[in-house]
Amino acid sequence: SGLVAVWTSPHRAFPNPGRRTEMLFLSLLKNAHPKIEYYSRYSPSPLSIKQFLDFGEDNACEKTSYVFLRKELPVRLANTMREVNLLPDKLLSQPSVRLVQKWYMQSFVELLDYENRKPEDPHTLNDFLEVLIEIRNRHNDVVPTMAQGVIEYKEKFGFDPFVSSNIQYFLDRFYTNRISFRMLINQHTLLFGNDTNPAHPKHIGSIDPTCNVAEVVKDAYDTAKMLCEKYYLAAPELKIEEFNMKAPNKPIQVVYVPSHLFHMLFELFKNSMRATVELHENSAEGLPPVKTRVTLGKEDLSVKAGFGYGLPISRLYARYFQGDLKLYSMEGVGTDAVIYLKALSSESFERLPVFNKSAWRHYKTSPEADDWSNPSREPRDASKSIYKANR
Repeated sequence: SGLVAVWTSPHRAFPNPGRRTEMLFLSLLKNAHPKIEYYSRYSPSPLSIKQFLDFGEDNACEKTSYVFLRKELPVRLANTMREVNLLPDKLLSQPSVRLVQKWYMQSFVELLDYENRKPEDPHTLNDFLEVLIEIRNRHNDVVPTMAQGVIEYKEKFGFDPFVSSNIQYFLDRFYTNRISFRMLINQHTLLFGNDTNPAHPKHIGSIDPTCNVAEVVKDAYDTAKMLCEKYYLAAPELKIEEFNMKAPNKPIQVVYVPSHLFHMLFELFKNSMRATVELHENSAEGLPPVKTRVTLGKEDLSVKAGFGYGLPISRLYARYFQGDLKLYSMEGVGTDAVIYLKALSSESFERLPVFNKSAWRHYKTSPEADDWSNPSREPRDASKSIYKANR
């Protein structure tokens, strides 16, 4: 923490709030930098859904969770904060990116207050819980704010393929880190706070041990349908099929985070409906349905949605617990979006970015000449070919 003194004069009774915030940020950055470097030396500890579940089911201990999170959360923050600084200075100078950095710095400094606070202190656990809720709320708008920062940068400095590739690499890792950060916070606050959802008493934190996939599909479809009807005054119907290879004729249930699955499906349905309406709005046959097939095998769960255009964030949610989201397009037919998830909770480990030399090299490597042929507009002059020259 630091003290900021503000001098006033008769002609300027109030200090510039923007400059004061910047001074506070620089002060925090200077004081916290050694700690950021210290915590970034540690790699995050990925957890599986089964570990989250086992801890929450077996008389979850708030002290144990506190001792783990007071180190793990700063580690995850420090790893991504070090990586942010590898971005181009022109991008880091954009107002929206600076704002995100301030949020992360403030959260990091607040967590440092608990480095040496004993869990036996009667006020520690409750204070920590309240701080986690404040941090989670502070980071609510990280995704759109960072995206705005990238837009600001491109509007000022234009498009550079190499820089854009690095930015996309960073954003994928940055957003994945944020998903994991919120997952840890939500598990703690839901297990030990007062914001338990009474509508889902069987949930272990944010995890549903018996997540009915078809129900989440229908919820996501209904939400996207309302949005589609608002803008287009029409929406395609949903046609859903289930193939349960482990227990035929029974609903497909998995151990998963319903909010993550909902986010993926909602984005796919939203884009799927838009594409369907715009392609078939003048068709005499009307709108074809959005077809969704849910398949459960021994190790994988697949959800296939037709005519969809998925978003990158949805793919990160899928990959977070070792799944994936892939698009298969065919001109004139449409696009199939397939969500793959691990059916076994013991194999659903967090996929976390780590700040290390490998990541550092990714940003520092300069672009090289392409080692694949590029099509040319004009036919190549055969008289100047290497074969003729070597005769």
